[in-house]
Amino acid sequence: MRRLSRILACCLLAAAPARALAEDKVVMFAAASLKTALDGAAADFHARGGAEVAASYGGSLTLTRQIAAGAPADLFASADEESMDEAAKAGAIRAESRVDLLANRLVAIAPKASPVEALALDPASFEQAIGAGKLVTGEIATVPVGRYAKASLTKLGLWSVVEPRLAMTDNVRAALAFVARGEAALGIVYATDAAAEPAVKVVAAFPDDSHPPIRYPFALTAAASPAAEAFFAYLKSPAGRAFFAAQGFAVLP
Repeated sequence: MRRLSRILACCLLAAAPARALAEDKVVMFAAASLKTALDGAAADFHARGGAEVAASYGGSLTLTRQIAAGAPADLFASADEESMDEAAKAGAIRAESRVDLLANRLVAIAPKASPVEALALDPASFEQAIGAGKLVTGEIATVPVGRYAKASLTKLGLWSVVEPRLAMTDNVRAALAFVARGEAALGIVYATDAAAEPAVKVVAAFPDDSHPPIRYPFALTAAASPAAEAFFAYLKSPAGRAFFAAQGFAVLP
């Protein structure tokens, strides 16, 4: 009996790490534009026996500052390099785990019912398309899509026309929602956001060389759990990458 008890105890100890990994919850802070793909990937990871993933979505810089201030997070995915750089400077991430996983494109969208079908990237066309309404995008000082939008509009000579008609939000999905509800004549979002919302249509694509490259760095936080490491490995695997590709992200090598 004593021998049987020792064997059972050893078996239970051997199984404990795997069971703890499955029961542990991963907390991920991620750019709002990743929501559709990440929700799908998280559900698939859990269905395969991995931990449950709780995601908090928002503007990248806001999330960076929350993590640096001690918010409980295991994994961080940013929509720009600058926000991840700030997280690294604050010692909030494991620098060696950082990887640029995805790329995206910047597009102009309009409500599905809008008469605008194809928008030329010139001042007269933008002025006519916006009319008495607004063009919405992320906050240009703190939200990556807003930064990219301002850079592109400036390079294309459109900023002076757009600035007086600009409405800004705290993340890209909020900007997408304004256009979807018909509360803004135009919006500037990522191509993947436009693909996730059937109530909008893409009316123009901004040249890639009109703004800094849109890259999504991912990294484990300084407090990341083993379950988070497993989820991060899954996101980098073919199974995880498939969810990003299906949403229209360019998956980087």
